[in-house]
Formats: sequence, C-alpha cells, structure tokens
Amino acid sequence: MRKALLPLCLALLLFLPSCGKETADVTPNPDASLPVSEVISSPTPAPTPEPTPYNGPVNPLTGLPLAEDWVNKRPVAIMLNNLREALPQLGQSQADIIYEVPAEGGITRMLGVYQCPEGVGTIGSIRSARPYYMELALGHDAIYIHAGGSEDAYAKIKSWGVTSLDGVRGPYMSNTAGENLMWRDPERRKTYSLEHTVVTTGDTIVEKLASYSNLRRDHKEGYLYEMAFAEDGTPKNGTAAAAITIPFSNYKTGLFEFDEDSGLYLASEYGEPYIDGNTGEQVAVTNVVVIKTACRNTGDSYGHITVDLSSGGSGYYACGGKSIPIYWSKSFPDGQLRYTDSEGNPITFGQGRTYVNIVPLDAEVTIA
Repeated sequence: MRKALLPLCLALLLFLPSCGKETADVTPNPDASLPVSEVISSPTPAPTPEPTPYNGPVNPLTGLPLAEDWVNKRPVAIMLNNLREALPQLGQSQADIIYEVPAEGGITRMLGVYQCPEGVGTIGSIRSARPYYMELALGHDAIYIHAGGSEDAYAKIKSWGVTSLDGVRGPYMSNTAGENLMWRDPERRKTYSLEHTVVTTGDTIVEKLASYSNLRRDHKEGYLYEMAFAEDGTPKNGTAAAAITIPFSNYKTGLFEFDEDSGLYLASEYGEPYIDGNTGEQVAVTNVVVIKTACRNTGDSYGHITVDLSSGGSGYYACGGKSIPIYWSKSFPDGQLRYTDSEGNPITFGQGRTYVNIVPLDAEVTIA
C-alpha cells in the first residue's frame, strides 16, 4: 500500500509549487502599469495661517484701532439735544462714548465724545452747556462744542479753563453749511423750532479745528486715559442682563436690549428704537454703564439742576448680556470717571462704544 501511494505523493509535490506561482502572478496591482512618478497620492492640506495680532495705535475710548494722525489728540465733546420733538438726533451712533444726563424739567441731554470725528456725517442738533456736562468733557481733556449755555456754565467755562467752542456767544456759527464750525440746518428750520436746528459735520470739525491756531490740539502733558479694554468685556460672575430699563424721570425712560447676533445692546427711548437720523439705524453699543448720583434743583426760574459728579456712588456695568454692580468716582472738576467692581478692581470694558447713563439716586433701574 505504501509503495502504491508514493508515486501519487510525488506527483502532488511537483504540482503544488506550480499553482502557487500562478496565483502570485495574477494578484491585481492597480499601480503596476503606472510609472513611479505617476502614482496618485492625496495632497497634504496647507496649514491655516494664524491671524496677525494688531500692534498699531488704539482708540483710548473704544480699544479699537485708531489712525496714526489721531494719536494723543484731544477728542471733541458735543452737546446733543434729546427732546422728543427734536428727534432724530444725527451722528450720535458714531460717538465713542455717549453720556446721557438729566437736565431741567425732567428732560435729558447727551454729551457725545468723538476721538476721531473724521468721516462722521451731520452731528446734532447741538444744544447749550451745563456745568456737569463740562465736568465730563474736562475728564477727557476734550474740546467742548455747544450752542449757548446757562449763566452758571459760562462762569465756569472761565474759572475751570474749559476749551469752549460756542455757537451763540462765540464766532463759530453761520447760516451756510460748512462756512463755519456750526450752522442752522435749512432743512430742519422748515419743521423744527429754531433751537433744534444747529448742526455740524465730522469733517467740518476736522477742517475748522486745524485752522484755529490758538487751539491746543494735543493732550496736556502727562494726561493718560485710564479705561482698559478686552476683546470680550463680559463681566465674570455677572448676572443676566438681556434688558436694562433706566428711568431718568417721568418724561424719559431708556431701554437697552442685548442682541445675541451682534453681541451689542440696542438702545430705545420714548418707547421706540433710538435711531440715528443719518443712517436710519438703531443706536448699538458694546458697553452700558449706569451710575447713580444726587440731582438737585438749583431753585432758579429756569428749573436748572445740579448733578453731583464728585461724591462717587454705586451703579451697574453690562456687557455681553451680563451685568455686575459697580462703584464710581471722579475728582472735581476735571478728573476721569473711574469704575470698579465690588472688590475694588478697575472695570475692563469690551472693545467698542460705551453708553453712560447718569440717573438720580432714587431711579429704579431694572435689569433682567
């Protein structure tokens, strides 16, 4: 039996190597017919370049980039009307900081502070000076633009050394657009009372200031802004601040509503969106500040008031849909407003525009 199987086994051994060789030769090789240089490979994706950090000049009022020509220049601080019948205001949405403060009779006025007014369209209507607005302007070492003023304001312009450009008692008004620093807008004169018609433009301000040879354009020696900014100024441990209601008086209540899409607060007043007449758009800001202080009647026949900007007090800071309580202080009359949190740390603002609301001590501000 063994002898019979031996030839069969030998035959199988001779056959198997031949089968193995054939199997190896027919294994598919997709690249075998291509030259080595033509073998297809997936390209390596290019790395995403890192954004180049901005290292240029920064606007000290917003923390945003600033043209070199405006470094160390004094801002302009412009008195703005806010009577309901004088709306819409013009150019206020481009102010770096808006201060809204009570005036006589429960009305409010604004002080718009512009580090670089170049390119801003019509600004107005421009109204008269009051001492406490001048204190705010002095805190910025600003050039103060107004049309008229109370007798107390005129007295303090001299005693405080305010750089005042006055369209009523000064040589800064004309009836023709662009002829002087300010003029009465002929279109507004058709439908508005005369006191609501004084305007200027950002480019006119730039042109005229450059022509006033006796005007100090640079900040005084040693002046340093104290505001600090971050890309995101949302306060740590802040509470929800989607809507901030600010009653100044029975006449005026302000409202700021946080817009998630833009990351800005949209301003409203008199129950309607607060609109810039130049653009038709709602005023929007990154930071909202509320400070409380004593507002007292002077007892004069005009109903003028005083606003205490030197005793300090409490308030709120909101950014990014969150708010925290703050404390404020200011040296009389030309110190900067300083804001600190409950632990005494300076507030870091979000990069962008700021709206400061100065309200009476008994104002019932609601934040939700």
